[in-house]
Amino acid sequence: MNPLLRIEGLVKDYPITRGAVLRRTVGRVRALDEVSLTIAEGETVGLVGESGSGKSTLARCVLRLIEPTWGQILFRGADVSPLPQRALRWYRKQVGIVFQDPRVSLNPRMSVEELIAEPLRFHGLASSAREARIRAYELLELVQLLPEHGRRYPVALSGGQQQRVAIARALASRPRLLVLDEPVSALDVTIRAQILDLLAALQRRLELSYLFITHDLSLVPLVCERVAVMNRGKIVEMGHSHEVFQKPGQPYTRSLLEAVPVPNPERERRARVARLQRRGLPTKEGWKR
Repeated sequence: MNPLLRIEGLVKDYPITRGAVLRRTVGRVRALDEVSLTIAEGETVGLVGESGSGKSTLARCVLRLIEPTWGQILFRGADVSPLPQRALRWYRKQVGIVFQDPRVSLNPRMSVEELIAEPLRFHGLASSAREARIRAYELLELVQLLPEHGRRYPVALSGGQQQRVAIARALASRPRLLVLDEPVSALDVTIRAQILDLLAALQRRLELSYLFITHDLSLVPLVCERVAVMNRGKIVEMGHSHEVFQKPGQPYTRSLLEAVPVPNPERERRARVARLQRRGLPTKEGWKR
């Protein structure tokens, strides 16, 4: 059986140009280098790596917000990578995205009701303005917001409420896959837990698949069945999230895990000493002796 999404050998190059008038291409920067990934129905796959590793570039290529240089993107067995933009409407109904900062992704000049109703009208999922409005308020209830929030503008909402609106907007087209690009990194710890619980409940109820992009590795074992580790545009390690985190096979993965803060000062001190000793560097304990 084909997976829901399959990415094969995806490459994205950005040209380096010179010249003020006649722009000449003198080189290329490779943001994605032969990336391959699969996501099954109902599965959550984590994508981790430091800033600049290519996570968001991959997300935007998957959504065809930017064009890959070459490679294949197959959704339910259909290759969407060669399709022109005008032929992608059906695909964009099936794949949605929730961006990191809802203050940027939500139009401040539109009310919450208008923001959620817009994709319904664009994709022809509502036959009238009244039907779009009714569906918008159903989606507000789905993400645990009150009807009164529909009449407000994003600036009048808290960060957590704004992100719930962004999730409702992404769900308006009834997608099968959501790309979650750092969906909780702009929120405080308490609100993060609430949004993650909401996403888990929506996944069970709507049978969604998630591509969960994050730099917070502590979230991955709690949220994702599998994880892919990216470094310099390549996936350097992939596997079950608990197995990868307990026994990382790559030095880069180990360095990422070592950088995760530990809420125990003594345990953090011992881990720091162990890292220094592995690298042959002096420790404070050695200085004292």
